[in-house]
Parts: sequence; structure tokens; C-alpha cells
Amino acid sequence: MKKPASLVYGVADTPPLHLVVMSGVQHVALISIDLVFPLLIFRAAHEPLQAVTSLLAVGMIVLGVGSLLQSARAGPVGSGYMCPSSFTASYFAPSLLAVKFGGLPLVFGMTVFAGLLEAALAPLLHRLRAILPSEICGLVIFMIGLSAGIAGLRTLVGAQDTPVIAREWWVAGFTLATMVALNVWGRGMARMLCALAGLVAGYVAAVAAGLIGSKEMAAMAAAPWIGVPDVRAPAWSFDLMLAVPFAIACIAAAMKAMGTITLCQRTNDAEWVRPDMRSITRGVLADGASTAIAGIAGTVGTNTCTSSVGLAAATGVAARRVAWAAGAMLIVLGFLPKLPAALAVMPRSVVVAALMFAVSFILINGLQVMSSRMLDARRTLVIGLSIVGGTAVEVFPIISGAASGAMAPIVGSALVFSTSIALALNLLFRLGVRRTITIDLDPAGWKPSDVEDVLIRQGGAWGARAEVINRASWAICQVLEAVAENCWRTGTLVVEVSFDEFSLDVMISYYGKLLEFPTQRPDEDEILSGDDGVRRLAGYMLRHAADRMRSELRYGRPVLMFHFDH
Repeated sequence: MKKPASLVYGVADTPPLHLVVMSGVQHVALISIDLVFPLLIFRAAHEPLQAVTSLLAVGMIVLGVGSLLQSARAGPVGSGYMCPSSFTASYFAPSLLAVKFGGLPLVFGMTVFAGLLEAALAPLLHRLRAILPSEICGLVIFMIGLSAGIAGLRTLVGAQDTPVIAREWWVAGFTLATMVALNVWGRGMARMLCALAGLVAGYVAAVAAGLIGSKEMAAMAAAPWIGVPDVRAPAWSFDLMLAVPFAIACIAAAMKAMGTITLCQRTNDAEWVRPDMRSITRGVLADGASTAIAGIAGTVGTNTCTSSVGLAAATGVAARRVAWAAGAMLIVLGFLPKLPAALAVMPRSVVVAALMFAVSFILINGLQVMSSRMLDARRTLVIGLSIVGGTAVEVFPIISGAASGAMAPIVGSALVFSTSIALALNLLFRLGVRRTITIDLDPAGWKPSDVEDVLIRQGGAWGARAEVINRASWAICQVLEAVAENCWRTGTLVVEVSFDEFSLDVMISYYGKLLEFPTQRPDEDEILSGDDGVRRLAGYMLRHAADRMRSELRYGRPVLMFHFDH
């Protein structure tokens, strides 16, 4: 990697100790904002205040372990980048469903399931792009923000909740206004820590308004400064009906981890061209392992912290040692009960304000991902109908109430229902999406322009990237030249090119000797001994012309196949 000029310390650099510590504190402050997600889930389970305090402490320790796991490399696990872990809105709606159907044991058990599933999907993500295109990933992110925002608002204005008093509206507005003002007009540290500063301002306003009473103050005072989280051994349970909601949340978390690690790669490499799937696979595997550990330890699902990666790019400090420092700090904070106790008594007006602030960026992030591609009629219908279906579930609760037992977990969540619609429509609309052209060439009189002109013209009509078309044209011409000189016997050379918006596949067939693509270069004696050695040398020199390639005999006719990722 070539370090960009905007970075002061790259991923493998060693910043001064004081800078590592200060940067680690900033990242911990960012990560702590997302503690509102487990806090709301534990409150939905009606856990007592002391239990919530201990559960939050365990969650901080898990985040520390996940950050160390993600930023290091433990065998095949870990991206190796400055990429800490945080709690995520991805698992928020499914976890609320699990609380409703089986309490916290079901939350923990399904979280373990989701983590293991994400780890299993890690090596397969590159091959699932046709099922999970970017517009569906953006839709999932958008619906995560929408469902989390509505669930948070229901804690204030829900029909079954305690009526909101005027002081709560004022505290919520003041907290949100502080975050927004510092984010829009703030500079330097004030802007970077705007959410944390807003939380502090919200606590001060809540105390002044009497929203934090003597009971809460006594709970914070009773918490020791140093202590081990007092958590009973968590119980786990599993419900097959919730497998789909947690599987969809797991896919959303995996796609977000892919995007975050890709951002890490781009931040650290000035010559970045395409994602490195090896580090992405290790990173998604670490993300799944962190979520599985969270369920085993007794907390909710985790994910990579995109805001931390953005902060690293903004400050120019992207060294993985900063993530190690942040992870160590989170583990230490888990053994300082005062902080989890303060978070556990956070008034709902402050919680909702922080949630609305975070959800705003999630919603816009989803819209940006959805609009990053040209939306034809097929994609428009996939996104539009899915958003309408998911929103209808939130607006009209009678829809989920009338669902059968097996469908209740799917229809009961806007995220799950909209994603299910999108996946089904995407698979349906993919029928007939693959397009193919065939070129017949005379080996004795063909010219490279016979291939290049056709591919450039068709590539433009298909919307293929020019880089991929140029690579394919060059590879086809090189292979045709080798075949015409060393392998062809009679007939025409048939080139079949297929495109399906995620890949470009080429198949060349002819009559003659098979052109192999050996992994080892033939030695000099083999090359000089006959035509077979020359053919093997030609195949060896061409074996890296495409992302994947192979050759075989079909009914006695050689067939060469090339695959180019799009």
C-alpha cells in the first residue's frame, strides 16, 4: 500500500504514545453513543436498574474484545485495520422481537446464531453480489434507520408508555439541538465529539428538570468505582421463527462490515483500485465472531464502527494501535461500574434525542448507497415496493397483528418485511437479465479490432465498466493469438461473451488441441521437446489474464472459459 498524503500515520505506523491514548479516547467517546441500542433493548425486557448496569458493563467489555479481534490478525480472523466494534441498529428490531417472544435468553441465543451465520457467510459474500446488490444493501441500511427511529419514538409517544410531560420534550429538544449545532457549526474536537457533548448537556438538563430522581441518583452513588460486573450466567434459547429476522440483520451487518473495511482500504492506500476480498473476508469473520461472543456473554449484536473509520480519515491517524488502545479502554471501562450505572439511568428523552441524531446519518447513508447506481425500472420497483411494504407495517400495526404465527416475525418488523420483499423481487426480476453475444472469427484473417470494436459497442449498451471491457478485450485477443498459432486445426473460432451486471464471462471454442493453463512454468527441455511444451508455456503466460480461467474438452472440442469481476 502507498500511504496517502492526507494520512499522518498509516495502518502499520507507530504514533507517539500520547497521541495513541488521545485518539483512543475520541474513538471510545464515539462508540459509547451506540450504547443506547442495548439500553433500549434491556429496558424493553423490563430488567431492573442494577441488572441493566451490569449488562451494559458486559457489553463494553465485549466491544473491547471485538475491537482487538477486528484490528489484529488472529489466523484467518481480523482485517488488521483501525476498525473498532460498536453496537448497531442492525440487530435492534430483531432483538426487540426476541424480547417480545422470549425475553433476554432468546435475544442472547439468536445473537449467537446471527454471529455464527455471519462468520459462515464471510467467505461467500463475493459470490452473493447478484442476490445482494448495492441498492438492496442501501435499502437495508435505510430501513434499519427507519425502524430504529420509530421504535425509539414509541418510547416517548407509544400508546402503552407513560404520557410525555412538557419537561421531557424540552430536554429532548435541547439535547438534540446541542448535537446538531456542534455538528453543523462546530470545529475540531467540538465537532468530532458533538454526540458525546450533547449527551452530557442532556444529562445536565435532565437533572435540572427533575427527570433524574433520587432513586436514579442513589443507584449511581451506590455503584463502586471499580468492580466486576455482577451478571448471572446468561441463559440462551432459540426460536426457528426468528431465524429469518436475525439472518437478515446478520446480512445487513456483514454488508456494513464489507463497506467499512473497504473504506479502511481506500483510506490507507493512495493507489487503491478495487476491494481486497481477503482482508474483507477476515474482517467479516471477525465481525461475526464478535457478535457470537456478545450473545455468549449476554449482550446484543455488534458491528464495525463506520464513524470511527471516518474519524481516522479526518484526523489522519489510522494506525491499528489506536484501535488496540480503544479496545483496551473499553475493557477497562467495563470494570468501572460508575459509567454503566450513569448510562443505565439515562432519561428516555435523552435516549430518544441521541437515537434521532444517529438515525439521521443511517437514513442518509442508506439513501446514498441506493442512489449510487443508475436505477432502472426493475431496481426502482424493487426499492419502491419494499419501502412501501416496510413502512406500511410500521404505520398500520394491524397488519402484523393479523399475521399467522409463522409469519409474525417477518411481518412484525419493517426491516425484515421490506428486505424479504426486496430479495424476492430481485430474484424474480433477474430472469432474463443476462445478455450474450457471439463472435465468429476466421483464424487465418481475424484482427484485434474485430473483437475490440464489438466489445466496446456492446459494453456501452450493457453499462459495463470500461476497465473490465478493456481487460476482457486484451485477454481475448491474446488467447486467440495463442490458439491460432499453437492449437487451432480447422473451422472458426467462436467467442461467446455474457454479461449480467456483476460479472463478464467469456467462452472460446474451436477445433484443435486444448490450451491448458498450468500453474507452473514448463522447463526448458519440455518447451524444446515439442508443440505440447510450447502450448503449455503459452497457457502459463496467459493464466493471469482474467480473474478466473479454466479449459476443458466438450464433446471432443476445446472450450476456454474466462471470468471477469465487474
